[in-house]
Formats: sequence, structure tokens, C-alpha cells
Amino acid sequence: MTRFPQARRIFPALALAAGLLLLAGCNLTITNLTSDVLRENPSQLYTLSVRVKPTSRSLDRSSLQVSAVIDGQSLAMHKSALADDVYEVDYSLPPGRDDAAYYFLAIYRFNSSDATKNYEAYSPVFHLKILRRYVAPLEANRGPVGARVSIAGRGFTPQDVVYLDATPARTVYESPSALSFFVPPVTPDRTYNIAISGGGATLSAGAFRADAMAVSVNPSSLTMRTGDQTTLEFTLTSPAPQGGLLLDVTTDIPESVIMPEVVVPEGANNVVVTVQAAKAGAGALYLKGFGPTEVTIPVSVTAK
Repeated sequence: MTRFPQARRIFPALALAAGLLLLAGCNLTITNLTSDVLRENPSQLYTLSVRVKPTSRSLDRSSLQVSAVIDGQSLAMHKSALADDVYEVDYSLPPGRDDAAYYFLAIYRFNSSDATKNYEAYSPVFHLKILRRYVAPLEANRGPVGARVSIAGRGFTPQDVVYLDATPARTVYESPSALSFFVPPVTPDRTYNIAISGGGATLSAGAFRADAMAVSVNPSSLTMRTGDQTTLEFTLTSPAPQGGLLLDVTTDIPESVIMPEVVVPEGANNVVVTVQAAKAGAGALYLKGFGPTEVTIPVSVTAK
């Protein structure tokens, strides 16, 4: 027997097999509903979701079995209670893993005389990635200079620093899922991009508008002798927001002036702090972000 008669018999067989595959593929559609990126959660369980929709009237819906195959493991999927033709399964990613490849498999039969024969349909291979560091929307998207703003998310570290554009803010690490920052003395009536830098990655946290708030200081200047104490009163035009308002007061004569951090309590309009004179010197106290220009309180300390 020559090879040509064999070839004539083989080609019809291949054509028949290809026809069966095409028929199987046209009997239902498989649509992946799982996001490519999933946020890490405390349970370390991640839901794979797919829509398997029969398109042939002769397909026996009751015979349909849907599985997710991931890491060589076949997981039987169950019907979702929220939508028709949607199947779900929870998967626990092994420790230390941040990604995985998977595909879906549908097994079904037809309403025919040969109702015991199973057919299979496969989806393409998909990839998912677990996001272990992310940020939620800001608690507040506007506030005055000095306001404390909370940020929720995951993967925060004590090394993280919040920036308004290029200006770093005083950042408070509370937990791996919570940070807060004080709005630094930036120019008011502008919107800034919030970013969290640290841990080898920078996260975008959205936009924040710095609102204007005026402050008055009494007395407007200080004349003291070494060892003396006096008080300064800071008064706001409106009550301090939730969490209080930090007034970031700086000086060019730190060896001459000793004073505590200035924080207006939540809901209050003013705060009084004690200022102590140390070494002799002349300079000023400065407060930025409360008006079009810097608030300046001249200070003179003379020796006794």
C-alpha cells in the first residue's frame, strides 16, 4: 500500500475532529469576570468569577459543570446567586505568591440520543496579580493648612512620607492600613496631587485642595529678656477642623526662643502658648499658609 491512500484516509479524519471542536466551541461562550489585579485581603481568599452562557438550544444545561484550573489544581465552581450563567470559586494563593495563571473548563452534554457523551470547552489562559500595597480614597479632599487628614489602605510602613506635589507633609504611621498627615504650609486656594512615597514604591492618593484660612497673632511682636516668659495667642477666623489644626511655627533664632508645638483644638478658634526667652538674639517667628504672605512675628531677646 502506498502512502497516498493512507493520507486520503487521515485527512478526512482530521477534518471530522476539527469540525467537532468547532461545534463544541460554538455551543457556549466563556467570559472571564475576574479582575487582572486583586487587592490583598486579610482572609487571603480571592474570588474567580466567569460567565458561561450556552448558545445552543440542544445543550443540556443541567449537565453543565464549570471548573477553574489554577496551579494545576481543578476547582469546581458554583453558580452565583447574583446573576444567571455566572460561576464563582474562592482560591487561597500560597504564601509568598503575588500572581497566578489560570483558565476555565466547561464540561457539558447535548439533549440527544447519545446523552452520555461529554464535551469540553476551554477558555484562554489568564493571569492575576495580588496588590499588596494600595491606597483608598482620601477621607477628605480639601482642608486648610495644618489640618490632619487620614488615609486608609494597605501595605503602609513607618518609612512612608506623604507629599503634596513636591512638598513633604508631616506623616504619622498608625498601622499597615492607616496613615495620617498634616497639610503642610503650601499656597492655599490650590489643588495638589497626593502621593505616598516609601517601601520602594510611590502610591497616588488622589487630589487635595488647600483652602485659605486667616490667623491673627497677639501680641504681634515680642520683646523679652533672657529667662522671661510670655504668652502668644493664635486666633483663627473659623473653628479648627476634626483632629485639630497644627500651626507650623518656625523661627530663625531657635537658640533664643523656646515654645511648644502650636495646635488649635478641634472646634476651637484660638490657642494660647507660652514662649520662653533663652539666649540673646533678634529674629522672628514665621507661619506660612495662612494668607497670601507669610505671617511674621518679630522677636527680640536681650541679656539681663
